[in-house]
Formats: sequence, structure tokens, C-alpha cells
Amino acid sequence: MISVKNLSHAYIKGGNLAVNNISFEVSKGETFGFLGPSGAGKSTTQGVLTGLLKQQSGEVSVAGYDTKKVQNERFNKIGVSFEQSNVYGKLTAKENLDFYAKLFDVPTRDSEELIRLVGLDGKENVRVGEFSKGMKHRLTFARSMINHPELWFLDEPTTGLDPTIAATIKDIIKEQTAKGVTTFLTTHNMYIADELCDRVAFIIDGVIKLIDTPKNLKLQYGQKLIDIEYIKDDQVVKETLKTIDEQDRKRIGEIVNTYDIQTMHSKEATLEEIFIQVTGRGLV
Repeated sequence: MISVKNLSHAYIKGGNLAVNNISFEVSKGETFGFLGPSGAGKSTTQGVLTGLLKQQSGEVSVAGYDTKKVQNERFNKIGVSFEQSNVYGKLTAKENLDFYAKLFDVPTRDSEELIRLVGLDGKENVRVGEFSKGMKHRLTFARSMINHPELWFLDEPTTGLDPTIAATIKDIIKEQTAKGVTTFLTTHNMYIADELCDRVAFIIDGVIKLIDTPKNLKLQYGQKLIDIEYIKDDQVVKETLKTIDEQDRKRIGEIVNTYDIQTMHSKEATLEEIFIQVTGRGLV
């Protein structure tokens, strides 16, 4: 669904590259995470892929269309949810979605259904200017689904949302994925990426450092640990031991065979810890 080869982009001619010679592929039905801190090049890449930014170099194909050429049909196949909501404040929620639906040449979803889906029941006839930031974000997310997109661009889809609403949004993404929708997810939230993505790309300073599945990254870079709590001399003792270390493995056996075990938990490195390990940078 997406093919990118040697893409670079600078906002000022001759200036620093916001995206520097990146290449990647996204398969049909895949949820692909584009992960990095603010200013890493995530939104710039998404801007080129969605047609908001003019392609300056490289070869890019989106939903079967060359992005260097303008084809209105391409926009019938894609949906975009921006981190910064850009809905019309003087229109109601329903009017916003109904207006947007008229821009497409394909069948669209019922606006009230989408409003209910994102938990804005009863707000369909309220002017969006009265909405909170989170409500506007949900409406923007709902709008991105109105044309039954085959390719879905999501930029920080859970930002600013309370945990309950964020969980609803993640469930919707999973449902769309199950229907075969291809998703390009840009985020600095490694937890949502770990939960939703088939593969992730780490991007920093406009350069992709690696692309792999969350599972493979944890196996390759993560250090598997065991937390054990046991009783010794009537005291609770806790040890954290590495499963890849021969001495630690022997120690685990000694503890299990000698003491009364209270708890034993395995744990692995998070994507955020791996990102820092690989790039040397945090996500702020």
C-alpha cells in the first residue's frame, strides 16, 4: 500500500533535511508504526504521503498512486486523522462530518454513527467551537473514517484523551485492522505502538534507524529478566536475575529449590527502552 524509496525533504531550499533519504514499505492490511520524538521527521513524512507536502525527491507510491502526480481518486482511498484538530468551529459535529462526506466520490458512512462510535453521543448538534480539545480530537478521528479508507493515516490518535476514551480509540483501530485496513501510525507513544503495530520504524533526526516487529526488537535488544520474591530467615527477599546469564540461571534454580517462593514474574524491555538503546535519544 505504501512504497517509499530514498525520500528526502527540506522546508528551506538548501537547508537541513527534515527527512533524509529514507526508504520503507507498508503491506496491505499492516499496521505500521512510525516512531520518534517531536521533530524527528514523522509528520513531514506523513505530509508527503498524504499529499499535504510536495514530494521533492525519491520515489513514493501510496495506495497504488505516484505521489508526484495529482490524482483525486487517491484521496477516496485514504483517511487522515491529524494530531492538531482542524474541524470547523462554527459548524456542529454532524455538519462537520456531512460537509466532509460531500468531498468524496465514494459511498460514505453515516455521520451520526461515527459520532456515537467515538463517544460523542448527544453532541451531534452542538457547535464544535464549544468542544474541548479532546472532543475535537475525537471528531477529527471520526472524520478520518467517513470514506471507508483502505489506507488510514493516524497521527497521535490517543493524545490528550482520558484512559477510557483512549481504550475506545484503540479498539476501533483494532476493528479496522481486522477488516483489512492498512494503518500508518505516527507517534512517540511506544506503548500504543507496541499494542497495535505489526512493525515499527524508529526515526530520529530524519533518519530511519531500524524497522522490525516489536517482538523481534525485544528479542534482539531486550534483556529478559526474572523478578523473584522469596522468604529467607523470615524476611521477604527480592532478586532480579537475567535469564541469559548462566550464573543467574543457576541462581534461579537455587532459589526455587531452597526457599518458599512468594512471587515470580518475567519481564522484558519496553519499546521505549529499546528506542533509547538504539538511538541514544529519548522520546521528548
